[in-house]
Amino acid sequence: MARYNTVAVGGTFDHLHKGHKTLLTKAFNIGKNVLIGITSDSFIIKLGKRKGNNYNTRVNNLESYLQSNFLGRKYEITKLDDYFGDQIYKKEVEAIVVSEETQKRIKLVNDIREKKELSPLRIILIDTIVADDGVPISSTRIKLGEVDNEGRCVKKYKK
Repeated sequence: MARYNTVAVGGTFDHLHKGHKTLLTKAFNIGKNVLIGITSDSFIIKLGKRKGNNYNTRVNNLESYLQSNFLGRKYEITKLDDYFGDQIYKKEVEAIVVSEETQKRIKLVNDIREKKELSPLRIILIDTIVADDGVPISSTRIKLGEVDNEGRCVKKYKK
């Protein structure tokens, strides 16, 4: 049963992998409504990340996954041109699901929410999902052919 009315998650969601699926599953397990921010193409470039699928392809792939796995559930997908997007400052957003990697940024969100006289977000932390080699699964590693979407090693990776 949902503990929160509205929960937020965000990411690039390129090469949808086990880490993304864990993040989304947690959000849908605890939230009645889920706000999903997807990094824009321009923000990916600004972050210096390796460009993979374009924004529209990533949205379409995510929509297909959500329709297959969370049919009938309420969600909204928005574009992120910065780490948080405007949606995170909606009064109805009560919690955010993050991995250990992104947890440190949430203090900034809550500081801004406090200045806007909004309640701080509850931080729901998920463990970083690692591949068989103990290194976190990432879209970059998938693009490089090191691991597959489930974290199985495809070629030897040096830590």
